[in-house]
Parts: sequence; structure tokens; C-alpha cells
Amino acid sequence: MTSRMRAEIGEQPDALRRTIDALRPAAAGIAALARETRQVLFIARGSSDNAAVYGRYLVESRAGRLGTPAAPSIATAYRRRLDLSGVLAVAISQSGKTEEIVETLDWAASCGARTVAVTNGEGSPLAEAAEVALITRAGDELAVPATKTYTTQLAALSVLGLGLGAQVDADDLNRVPDEVARLIEATEASPALGEIVEALARVPGAVVSGRGLAFGTALELALKIKEACYLHAMGLSYADLLHGPIAVVDAQTPALLIAADSGPTLPGTIALAERVRSAGAQAYGVGGGGGLAGACSAALPGPVLPEWTAPLGLIVPGQILVENLARRLGIDPDVPRGLNKVTQTD
Repeated sequence: MTSRMRAEIGEQPDALRRTIDALRPAAAGIAALARETRQVLFIARGSSDNAAVYGRYLVESRAGRLGTPAAPSIATAYRRRLDLSGVLAVAISQSGKTEEIVETLDWAASCGARTVAVTNGEGSPLAEAAEVALITRAGDELAVPATKTYTTQLAALSVLGLGLGAQVDADDLNRVPDEVARLIEATEASPALGEIVEALARVPGAVVSGRGLAFGTALELALKIKEACYLHAMGLSYADLLHGPIAVVDAQTPALLIAADSGPTLPGTIALAERVRSAGAQAYGVGGGGGLAGACSAALPGPVLPEWTAPLGLIVPGQILVENLARRLGIDPDVPRGLNKVTQTD
């Protein structure tokens, strides 16, 4: 029987196509806000926070604007006023109903920020609170682990980047839906999928690492492994991994390494795979082209996309891996224990 999670993974090409087509015109509204701001503050939790990491790297590496993560507790617990003049506050929430995120966006506006919401919840409190709402077109998502709502958030953040003046070819976005459809088929046909699933089913956890624009993907894959498979998974930039935590990588703790097929962080990811294997541990790749695949014990294919849009596809093989691993472990991936679709925090 097909899980809801697997069905929703398969809906991503259409969800991405709808979202990109609907939101591309919104870049003009973002550009208007951009003229009155100089830096971007991202407000999010959970998978949305991992999407925000992609947004941060995108606006810094391609639009030349400082991007920073918000600490919502400054607004909701400490209730500290800050000078946010010149700041574009971008709040990200799948449902648009997480009270902490709505309250923090309201706080940012009261502190002088201009505001944008990224949400799948049209008419939600978050959408109503923002000056510009980027409403994703993922449709209803029934499985608790976010799949299509996550990738459509990345699409919305790509449009945000365009509005902020990212120096990229905007037409690259149009290639994403078809490439994700191809990638779903390629991943499920890959002999490496079963090999990696069996290997992860025999260990208590893994390290998941990427850098730059792929870092958010590594964090999201680590989160999915924890929430849907109940394994310990540490998501790290490979730069941080090399500063000590690499000591945990051993025969019982393999490394999952994530990279686009091009870009300045690819050589370092390949070198990390070689180092992991030379230490007697297993390294499994996602993306990174032939270079990373050749350095790893086994590797899943990645999207054939430029680095700035690659994260919209890079997470998809990881989603398929997690769904397969959960079922291999006898876990229903649709309803992980202790989790709800909308999470409220104080």
C-alpha cells in the first residue's frame, strides 16, 4: 500500500509548477519592498527553518544582501524591542497558523520591518499579517512529514530572491518541475536506494552534511530521518563537521553527504567523502554528479540544475530514502509518534 508521504512526494512536480507559475509575478512586489530595505530576517521553525537556511544562502550569495535567522523568543518570551528599520522580515510557515511565527512577524512590523509571508495557508493568520504573502500551491498535505510544502517553500524563496535582485537566470526555475519528476523516477530505479536503506536500517544514526546552498537540504534530511525513522541524525555544515564532530563518524555512524552538481562547495564535499571512507566509515551521496558518486560508497542521483535551484530537487531523493527506510523499520511514515501537522510553541 502506498503511503501518503510517498503519494505527496509524487505530487511535487505539479505542486512546484503551480507555485512557480503563480508566484513569479510577485517578484515585482518584493522588489518594491527591497528598495526600502537592506537586509533580510528569516522567521521560522522546523522544516520551514531549513527552508529559511536556503533563503539566507540565496540572498547572500546571489543578491548580495545580509540574511539572518530570527530568534522568535526575543519577541515572544523576552519581549524585547529592536530597531528593525531597513529590515525585510520573511516569516515561513506551512500552515500559517503557528502562533509564535505570526506573533513574531507582528512584532517585527511593530519594530519597523517590512514584512513578507511564505505559507501554504491562503487566508491564514500569517498571510493576513504580512504586506506581501507568497502563497504556495502545494494543495492539502496529509502526511505529517513535510514534503511538497517544503519544496514549494523553496520555490517561493527562489521568487523572493529574484525580487531582491539575485544575479541568476530566472528561467532556471521553469526547469525545476520536470527535473523533479525525472529525479523521482531515477531515484526509485537506482540500485543505491535499497543499498543505503539496508545500511541505515542496521545503524543507530548518521551524520548528514552539506554546505552553502545545500546546507538547508542536509538539515532537512537529518530532520526527516529523526522524525520519520526515529534514528539519531546530526545535520551539519561540512566545515563544522571537520571542526571536531567528524570523530563520531565510524562503522556505526555513516555520513550522508549532499551537494549540487556544480558550485564552490562541491570539491569540499568530495574531499569529505574521501576522508570518511579512508577512516573506515561509509559515505553515501545525494547529488554531486559523478565526482561525489565516485568518492562515496553508494550515491543517489541529484537534479541536473544550476546550484541556485538545485536544492528544490536535492531533497527529493532524501525524501524517498526516508519513506523507504521508515517502512523498512516497520514505522508508518505518515504519522510519526509525538508529532502533529501544526506545532505550537510558546
